[in-house]
Amino acid sequence: MHEVNFDEAVELIVAADTRYQRDAYGFMREALDFTQKLVGKENQGKVRHVTGLELLDGLRQYALQQFGPMTTTVFEEWGVRNCRDFGEIVFNMVENGLLAKTEKDSREDFQDGYDFTEAFHKPFWPARRLQAEAKPLAK
Repeated sequence: MHEVNFDEAVELIVAADTRYQRDAYGFMREALDFTQKLVGKENQGKVRHVTGLELLDGLRQYALQQFGPMTTTVFEEWGVRNCRDFGEIVFNMVENGLLAKTEKDSREDFQDGYDFTEAFHKPFWPARRLQAEAKPLAK
């Protein structure tokens, strides 16, 4: 059986689906590795398949580490505007032999992820703005 070369497969994916830039696929691979390490820590070092929701959380943490307050700017440059886009990238990779899935995995796992403002902007808001958001409006 022919082993799939990551770069070649990504070239084919990007040629067939122009919504996302090549770098989005490299980031997905790195974020999956990051997520598997997080999950492995919780499972006493045992590697296991990660769910869509676990991957979304790992993607969020990894993106904040890598890009900080520029995360959404980078994602927009790559064509990623919401969690559904992450799901499309994952399943493009699955369909091209770069990732594996279980019978339980589907694109819908990424539909109700997080709001990008909450996930990627809010962590960098000044404390005053966060406090103002938390206070109920006076009647």
